[in-house]
Amino acid sequence: MIEYDETENRMVLKLVYYGPALSGKTTNLLQLHELLDQQGRGDLMVLDTKDDRTIYFDLLPFFLVAPSGLKIKVKVFTVPGQVKHDATRKAVLQRADGVAFIADSQTVETMNNFNSFENLEKNLEMVGLDIEKIPLVIQYNKRDLTDILTEEDIRRVWSQTGIPVFLASALNGAGVVETFCCLAERVYDSIDKKHGLLQRHGLDRGGFIKQLVRLPGGTGAPSI
Repeated sequence: MIEYDETENRMVLKLVYYGPALSGKTTNLLQLHELLDQQGRGDLMVLDTKDDRTIYFDLLPFFLVAPSGLKIKVKVFTVPGQVKHDATRKAVLQRADGVAFIADSQTVETMNNFNSFENLEKNLEMVGLDIEKIPLVIQYNKRDLTDILTEEDIRRVWSQTGIPVFLASALNGAGVVETFCCLAERVYDSIDKKHGLLQRHGLDRGGFIKQLVRLPGGTGAPSI
């Protein structure tokens, strides 16, 4: 649910990292924050619960600017994974424009992944969002560990859904930027359909990603 002020020519986007407890949501954001150019990101902010954390940061504190002058700011959030913090998860999901679901690759976590994805679907519905329509990507994290699901098993589960799936080791930074770039591309496509980013504002997908994901040394996002 894009926050768009046509009078101010300003748009704020909200991306949420969701998943079971300890799947690596926070590690993804910490790595993403570390990997991006310092000029293209704001400070990390941590909202502590008793034994879990919600983290977010402003990815573009000075706004991405389209050729039309439209200013776009992106905020990235995690949610606490523990079941008892479900009310917080619903609150964070409100007005989300895209979701990255971070699953744990360990075989013993299969049911927790399933339950968390089911919870995501339920909570999206409760805040007025449709899991079939919201931009969504899936990341299977912790590929550096032993006793993990095979890539074949993961692909077999998700191949019919059309949802992009990434394999990652967020602790090492592997797959972090790729997951985020894919989510950003899907969010761009959604916004473009509703607000004509290309036709009305002259901002194509490549330009959006290049400004959004600025890596150290002035490079853009890696191809995915």
